[in-house]
Order: sequence, then structure tokens, then C-alpha cells
Amino acid sequence: MNPNAEKNTRLDLTDEELVVMLHENELLAFKEIYTRYWYQLYLVTNRRLRSQEATEEILQNFFTTFWINRKQTRIRTSLKAYLYTAIRYSIINHLAREATRNNYVELIAYDLKETNNATEETVFLNDLQQNIDKILCQLPKKCRAVFELSRKEHKTNKEIAQLLNLSEKTVENHITNALKLFRLNLKETLISLSLAWLLHR
Repeated sequence: MNPNAEKNTRLDLTDEELVVMLHENELLAFKEIYTRYWYQLYLVTNRRLRSQEATEEILQNFFTTFWINRKQTRIRTSLKAYLYTAIRYSIINHLAREATRNNYVELIAYDLKETNNATEETVFLNDLQQNIDKILCQLPKKCRAVFELSRKEHKTNKEIAQLLNLSEKTVENHITNALKLFRLNLKETLISLSLAWLLHR
């Protein structure tokens, strides 16, 4: 489906009515939700990932899962809030799976500025941040200082080396070691958090 999907003919139904129809196994309701929100979710996802291919893959997987789990899904907020929260969880999960330096730094820097203030999303991201802070505390002092300069202040390796009187190679080694620790711990953390989060949907 392309971004112009939202321009298709729509059903004259409220979001609440669509959710009720969806739980009743109504494919037409699902198609309407897809048409109504696909492009908005595309913009949110692509703005974060800056990749059309990754964005479309995430949306395809999300809506497929949304349809498969339609009867078990409990939407306690508005449909829009639920979809935005769920897609941001999908973005976080994608970044974790990528397991590259830039994506991990972006994941760790993922904060509440981009949220829509949905309570469940705020709780999820706060829990994620607490677990990230715990992992950071496990790093040796110098390694943590290097990594936080890279994450929080977006310093280059050269700038960090000058600030801490280290070689650029040493800075790179500290960042590599920090990322290894995150790779070992963060995916497990995300699994446990996501399970808890989904059980409360």
C-alpha cells in the first residue's frame, strides 16, 4: 500500500465503532483502520528510521500482527494513541535488532520528546530508560564517560579523545566494549519489558 492510501474512500464510522467491528472479526473495519492511519504511522516511523524500506517493513509486520491478534487486543486508550504507542514500540524493537553502533546509540537516546504523552508509552519508555541506566552503571568509569559523551553530547571520537586525553583508538575501544555490554543485556531487557507491556494492552 502506498502513502496515498489515506485518500481512498473511507467508512463514516468513529474509531470506537471500528474497534468494536474489528473485535467482531470484521475485515472491513481493519481495512478502514489501515487506510485511516497508514500514512500517519509511515511519517512517524520514517522520521525516526530515515529508511523507506525499513519503515514499510515495520508497518507491514505491525498491521499483519494487529490483524492476527485483533481479538486479544485490548485498546484502553484511543485507537490513535494505541497505534502510535505500538508503532513506537516496533521502532524500538527494530533498533535493538539492528545491533549496530549508530542504531544502539539512537535507541539509547530515544527519550520522551517524541511521545504523544500516552500513559502506557511513557511507562514503557521510563522503564526502558531505567534499565539503560542500570547497564550504564555496569561500565567502567572511563568507558562510561566516553560512551555518555558520544550518546548525550554527540561528540565525535576525535573530540572525546581530546577532552579525555585519550587516543582515538582507545575511545573507539571503549565505545565498542560498551556496545558489547548493551548487546548482551538490552535485548533481554526489551523482551521482558515488551512482554509486560503487551500483557497490559
